[in-house]
Amino acid sequence: MQLVYLFIKKYIFFKHDDNYINSLSITSIVAIAISITIMFTVLSIFNGVSEKIRSLFLSTTAHVQIYLDKGEADNFTIYANEQKDVSVASKTIKTGAGIISQGSFHGVMYQGIESEQFKKLYSVKFINGDICNRDNLNKLFRTHQIDYIVHFAAESHVDRSIDSPGDFIQTNVVGTFELLEAARNYMTSQTSNQNKNFRFLHVSTDEVYGSLGETGLFTEDTPYAPNSPYAASKASSDHLVRAYFKTFGLPVLTTNCSNNYGPYQFPEKLLPLMIHNALKGEPLPIYGDGKQVRDWLFVEDHCKAILTVLEKGKLGHVYNIGGHNEKSNLEVIQSLCNILDELLPDSKFRPHQDLIQFVTDRPGHDRRYAIDATKIQNELKWRPQESFETGLRKTVEWYLNNKDWVNRVMSGAYKGTRLGLT
Repeated sequence: MQLVYLFIKKYIFFKHDDNYINSLSITSIVAIAISITIMFTVLSIFNGVSEKIRSLFLSTTAHVQIYLDKGEADNFTIYANEQKDVSVASKTIKTGAGIISQGSFHGVMYQGIESEQFKKLYSVKFINGDICNRDNLNKLFRTHQIDYIVHFAAESHVDRSIDSPGDFIQTNVVGTFELLEAARNYMTSQTSNQNKNFRFLHVSTDEVYGSLGETGLFTEDTPYAPNSPYAASKASSDHLVRAYFKTFGLPVLTTNCSNNYGPYQFPEKLLPLMIHNALKGEPLPIYGDGKQVRDWLFVEDHCKAILTVLEKGKLGHVYNIGGHNEKSNLEVIQSLCNILDELLPDSKFRPHQDLIQFVTDRPGHDRRYAIDATKIQNELKWRPQESFETGLRKTVEWYLNNKDWVNRVMSGAYKGTRLGLT
């Protein structure tokens, strides 16, 4: 501001012989003053947005919340920086899923650090439970003041739903029912002031709509036509959520997303399984002709969309979330192999495309999914930030840098089997 003052003093109060020059100077100063005013106004708006984002994250339950006393934030930051799987962001969360330090607004992105490590250092409460257990759910609601429920819990792998459909009915249908009932009882017990901001966000899938032809997109008004036990179980849960809004007035929101991919995806899913197999030189099985088309959505874009719906979505509404990345399964695996060839030039399995094997198609395999995300884009101003090319590279790099995590997961009951293999 001192510099501005000196400028004004020089060019307004300095005596010029030419009145025309004086007029130009005054006009310039007025323009500069207006520009500065606009700049400060814009900065104020952005500061307000920053505060809004900060308050939003602090009011939203993340995967884990860490409550730090004054002075502990620096210690936590130092500790987090020492962990290869943890990144620290100053004053904001880098992704929609994170850990929030309430004391200093340090945000820590949750990237697989073991819960026991947190337990040793800080007072973090992890609750392991079954959403089908009503007693446990009611206890949680009695114990905690719940602001939001974001319902991710589900059996989600189509292959396993064909082999064991009962597990999917139990978790996806019965589990959703029990959670809705617990939420309804909780809402009934609260005063109108206490529950006015309560939200129940149900995370679902585009598979409930069935299969598309070569053209067209799924919208929020597309009739349900599930073709697998998994899709049918999710469609059933969607209908339950809608019914609890219409019948009981439960403040619900529903999102139907396209194919998710990214770090920390369980290796029964296509991309992590293919990466795991490729690193071992094992076959890369592709169902049928590999021309089944999916709309691929990077996980961080999905998290941001969910947070947007939670904050700004209209109660009782459905929002389709898509990545605008239609790719056939064969295209996806070929792109994956090309990236592996590039990042692993010394691999004895190059070219990795030689590992591709076409296997018998699975029953009821939908041919094409594609999401019309116009509603969330226009009404809530969300758009995906990641292209499939950039997201796929990030995904591959993460799995290459976190082989220990994959091996630990694969050492359990799941052995990477898929239908169609002999």
